[in-house]
Amino acid sequence: MKGEILKAARLIILSIWLMGLGSNAQLNSTFYASTCPNVSSIVSGVIQQALQSDARIGASLLRLHFHDCFVDGCDGSILLDNSGSIQSEKDAAPNTNSTRGFDVVDNIKTALENSCPGVVSCADILAIAAEASVSLAGGPTWNVLLGRRDSTTANQAGANTSIPGPSESLSSITSKFSAVGLSTTDLVALSGAHTFGRAQCRTFSNRLYNFNGTGNPDPTLDTTYLATLQQTCPQNGSGTTVSDLDPTTADTFDNNYYSNLQNNKGLLQSDQELFSTTGASTISIVNSFSSNSSSFFQNFAQSMINMGNISPLTGSSGEIRSDCKKVNGS
Repeated sequence: MKGEILKAARLIILSIWLMGLGSNAQLNSTFYASTCPNVSSIVSGVIQQALQSDARIGASLLRLHFHDCFVDGCDGSILLDNSGSIQSEKDAAPNTNSTRGFDVVDNIKTALENSCPGVVSCADILAIAAEASVSLAGGPTWNVLLGRRDSTTANQAGANTSIPGPSESLSSITSKFSAVGLSTTDLVALSGAHTFGRAQCRTFSNRLYNFNGTGNPDPTLDTTYLATLQQTCPQNGSGTTVSDLDPTTADTFDNNYYSNLQNNKGLLQSDQELFSTTGASTISIVNSFSSNSSSFFQNFAQSMINMGNISPLTGSSGEIRSDCKKVNGS
């Protein structure tokens, strides 16, 4: 009898463990400890080299991870090129002519394949590269949870509808975050990624001249900042000219983004609405992060982990792509 009870208890423990394997519990920070122990330093090394000629690359790599995770989870689908069976997410409206850094991802993949072939997924490369990019720019570090596998499909239609846009209302963006299980605090913390990097004039020029069809600029824009942006982005100028997302410390990961919002110097409409939407719950979070850098860093790190947990492929799902741009065997 005693033996049967023990046997039953073991079976229950085993089934609980197996249930855990099917969830995010499978992602862990030591996933490559024995199979590719130098993975983090290899990724960081390639990014450091890229930063020497491209100050924007860290922000661009972070954005790739974000745009990957919001479409069917963090599965590396954004990296796939067009093929007979794949409509690339690179051609979706939020990504086309704006996502960048794919060449650096390829360089990271090549370096990892040379060191530990067939081991590290492209989805995990994006997660590791995001942390390394933030850390190298003076931001927080965190233990990246790993063990994602790569999708064998892309979802261009999903990319068009799921990724938050620069001109969307706060309520619309909040619902997009909520749809993938992220909170309002996650929204405000992850928006802080706009403390570095650049944005194209076409993503905010509606605020400079004819906001919401009024024939006037966005009233929430600081007038001095408005004049500067109008010089960078003249009314009929190139929509692809870029402007710093953070006019104070353009390439440093700090909490100045939030004080910029308090001073009506958020570049994108989606940035400024975090602070300028009357009665919004985001205002107090902006104030908190502006006054407390360590609070922002802690929340940003946790929110990156939360985002990295969106529907990963694990176990025997998906594959480990040998070339991030295409499905194995294609």
